[in-house]
Amino acid sequence: MSEPQNPVPELRIDLDRQTASGHYANFAVFSHQKNEFYLDFALLQPQTDPGIVAALVVSRIITSPQHAKALLHSLAENIQRYEQTFGAIPEATDPGRA
Repeated sequence: MSEPQNPVPELRIDLDRQTASGHYANFAVFSHQKNEFYLDFALLQPQTDPGIVAALVVSRIITSPQHAKALLHSLAENIQRYEQTFGAIPEATDPGRA
């Protein structure tokens, strides 16, 4: 007889109202050290002062290198599915800006 397999538990993701509303970001800066990756998402605002570009970080994610790599693969997979449905996404003309 085969032993019953343990079912994989369902993952339930809970969001409070403020987190569920999200943040808009049109600029991102990524950096790392040996054990962490830092993902800073910012809102690049219209330039009001000559020579100064203001970018307000709206969210910072700090994660492990393993999770950063899994995020890279998941994002690539989701972009591929998006483009299959809606067409190619044009490349950003200004590096670092979306």
